[in-house]
Amino acid sequence: MALPASTTPTTRPLWKRLLLRRLKFLAWIAAILIIVLGGSYLFAPQWLMQANFTRQAMAANLDKHSVQAGDTKWVYYEGGQGQTIVLLHGLGDSKEVWLETAKLLTPHFHLIIPDLPGWGESTRVADASYNVDAQAARLQTFVQTLQLQRFILVGHSMGGAIAGVYAAENPEHVSELALIDSFGLKYKENAFARDAMAGKDPFIFDDRAGFARMTALALEKPMDLPGRFVDVLIKRNQDDRSFIAQTFKELSEPSQYLAVQSRLGDLTMPVLGLWCRDDKIIDVSALDSLRDGLTHSAAISSSTVSGCNHIPMLEKPEVTAQILTSFALSH
Repeated sequence: MALPASTTPTTRPLWKRLLLRRLKFLAWIAAILIIVLGGSYLFAPQWLMQANFTRQAMAANLDKHSVQAGDTKWVYYEGGQGQTIVLLHGLGDSKEVWLETAKLLTPHFHLIIPDLPGWGESTRVADASYNVDAQAARLQTFVQTLQLQRFILVGHSMGGAIAGVYAAENPEHVSELALIDSFGLKYKENAFARDAMAGKDPFIFDDRAGFARMTALALEKPMDLPGRFVDVLIKRNQDDRSFIAQTFKELSEPSQYLAVQSRLGDLTMPVLGLWCRDDKIIDVSALDSLRDGLTHSAAISSSTVSGCNHIPMLEKPEVTAQILTSFALSH
């Protein structure tokens, strides 16, 4: 005897059948995503890291570009409207360190954020010098290639030293200069300085424990990164070992670690010094050296930030963006 029509599966209402099909489709998609993402995490975590950087850049309204300038193919982010700000990263870093802060700046400013020559995706010339002076000269070639006129120049750590030297030598291009926990200034000797003078390079590591030690030196709180992402950074550090060591050796010369100090009297534009109060790498006393040496600057501003160590744009992006915005708009 046949089943009543109301209980026959093929006579389910159309909306139920469509819903079941949709749910089955979504279940298949979810399963595929789990397999793909899980496989990528295990076997190609660098793809996931790059995808996350792409997501962050899109959120900041930044596009990636490249240009040949001098001996370097520069890869850089660009986006936003308004006055131009050029942002320079530090030793061992890349343009991505600025992404969270950039998201807060692009509504008000036109940003250019390069990988400095030799770092990130920008090219590196074997046996060439990548000290502060050489990089400042390359930066001028980059500026000329992009036909930039006047802009606000911001540099962090090693990038701060490059920015300071560039501004002293090319004041016609730099309307304002911001140095963030900058290398190149006198400061109270700390453990990092003693290790550096002894030839110890804390930016080289071979395992997760070494990565943890390095980040503890630079950050207030440990980085919350999945283990396979840390492995990508370890591999990258190993691949760049000789370049990092050579650059660190170059920067240990007095002409380099005092590169900005010796040129402070040549800086005529408004200058901002922004420091983490508890910086373990470049002690906050460098801020006093900066203020005392700016004898011809049109205006001097300084800010200290709590709750960070050496990388405020990564650790305190909102505060960093607010200070940079106020500085830019005040002049």
